[in-house]
Amino acid sequence: MAKYLAQIILVGAQVVGRAFMRALRQEFAASRAAADARGRSERPQSAAASRIIGISLQEAQQILNVSNLNPEEIQKNYDHLFKVNDKSVGGSFYLQSKVVRAKERLDEELRIQAKDEKEKSQKAET
Repeated sequence: MAKYLAQIILVGAQVVGRAFMRALRQEFAASRAAADARGRSERPQSAAASRIIGISLQEAQQILNVSNLNPEEIQKNYDHLFKVNDKSVGGSFYLQSKVVRAKERLDEELRIQAKDEKEKSQKAET
């Protein structure tokens, strides 16, 4: 009786282990496909900035509530959200850090766009 019980437990553990590994492989494949798709939708420099800073351009725009990359609007919304989420006035440090990361990401995108425009103007002159 103990022998059969041990065999049942062993077979059950093997089945669960295989199912878990299959699900894990599928999740890795889906994650890799999503990362590849996200990387293709952005310019290479922009995709690299998203990976370094940790948030995408779209997420940064949503956090700071901006639809286009207008530096004045970005700064205005950043200042407001930073002050509102200050810990000393009962705000959230987590949200404040998300606001800072969003501003960094948008500033990086503005820098990339300025660099691209400068390169285009230099090519047009030659």
